[in-house]
Amino acid sequence: MVSEARPTSAARPTRLSAGVVVVSVVERKLKFLLLRAYRNWDFPKGIVEPGEAPIDAALREVREETTLDDISFDWGMVFTETGPYNKGKISRYYVARSKERHVSLPVNPQLGVPEHQEARWVSLDQAFAMVTPRLQPVVRWAYNIINHGPTPINPTPRSSPVDG
Repeated sequence: MVSEARPTSAARPTRLSAGVVVVSVVERKLKFLLLRAYRNWDFPKGIVEPGEAPIDAALREVREETTLDDISFDWGMVFTETGPYNKGKISRYYVARSKERHVSLPVNPQLGVPEHQEARWVSLDQAFAMVTPRLQPVVRWAYNIINHGPTPINPTPRSSPVDG
């Protein structure tokens, strides 16, 4: 008897969105940029278009949603991803610094209105309180990258000096 293979959740195609945890450091204070769409706070992000690299989509979304166009990836091109949500969608987030703090929320030509109703630069504690539980690990990851740098995939054990 032959049975048909049923697609598993792992076999379903996923949609990837890409965004950036944009931070600013002013007077030694770290601030996170959050955008509000309806009641949800998130980082600038959007769907990766066919043929587009995720980092390019992330940069495009930051420009389109905030008008910030001079962000720097001071901590490298490291990223983290959320687990699947909203019908299998996964969000990839990079972390970058902006020296510019003025954010505009331009009108999306396809919608006729801005995608977001509000933008705020907030502290770490405020970011944790404002984002959904799905994004709290992203906030924690970005904070750790900023304060400790990226963790190597295969860290080389450090050798200690030999007494002698």
